[in-house]
Amino acid sequence: QVQLVESGGGVVQAGGSLRLSCVVSGSIFKFLSMGWYRQAPGKQRELVAAITSGGSTNYADSVKGRFTISRDNAKNTVYLQMNSLKPDDTGVYYCRLSSTVRDYWGRGTQVTVSS
Repeated sequence: QVQLVESGGGVVQAGGSLRLSCVVSGSIFKFLSMGWYRQAPGKQRELVAAITSGGSTNYADSVKGRFTISRDNAKNTVYLQMNSLKPDDTGVYYCRLSSTVRDYWGRGTQVTVSS
């Protein structure tokens, strides 16, 4: 059974940094991409950053230049380094893994940026 577990969220002041981690356990037939999504109160879940199996990355315009997605295959972990955080970055951050069979989601980690 595949499981995704996020960690690293917390409360930080505007301008600060956090690094989120997503550890994947279980057997994946074919991994296509992994991504970080976030959902603010009263808003829809949105893509923040994604990385493909080939290493290509893409980011939401609102986080370009501030966030970096990376992965460590040996540790089955994907990271999201978040710098220069803004109050608008507040929300629950979810990790998603897309495979040829289905998508998997973690339960999320809360990020709160105070002004």
